[in-house]
Amino acid sequence: MSRIANNPVALPSGVEIKIDGQRISVKGGKGTMEMDVHSDVEVKQDDNVLTFAAKGGSKQAKALSGTMRALVSNMVVGVSDGFQRRLQLQGVGYRAQAQGKKLNLQLGFSHPVEYNLPEGISAETPSQTEIVISGMDNQLVGQVSAEIRAFRPPEPYKGKGVRYADERVRRKEAKKK
Repeated sequence: MSRIANNPVALPSGVEIKIDGQRISVKGGKGTMEMDVHSDVEVKQDDNVLTFAAKGGSKQAKALSGTMRALVSNMVVGVSDGFQRRLQLQGVGYRAQAQGKKLNLQLGFSHPVEYNLPEGISAETPSQTEIVISGMDNQLVGQVSAEIRAFRPPEPYKGKGVRYADERVRRKEAKKK
């Protein structure tokens, strides 16, 4: 069984937490995030430390306390530092260009792919073959990155496609004559 809920969440300077019953709102330099904590989880604040505990002794309550602790920790990191995910484009003619809330992609199709970024997410293109997705919601940053990668996932023969910067693509050997 995981013991993640036993680790307290330390609040960095500049981050304010407001606990109103089962509702937690976190305010920091990048913005504000809110979340409802499950009724089986108890949250306590002592100075700049949050602790989480299961209200009942059930297995589900213990598991939920660890989940809620991880979600609130992600909220604290998101409003203070933010999250980012790097994508790389590999292939001849594969290009990306960020234009405001739109991301234009040339991925070897007969048409350009245009992706509208959701609220709270920004994209930068330091080069034509690099995309940096950033935002304060870790789940949303990961979801947007996965959706962009799904347009053209890396294929195993030549390695062409959209991949995460830290991803290793297993290559297959070509067919022999």
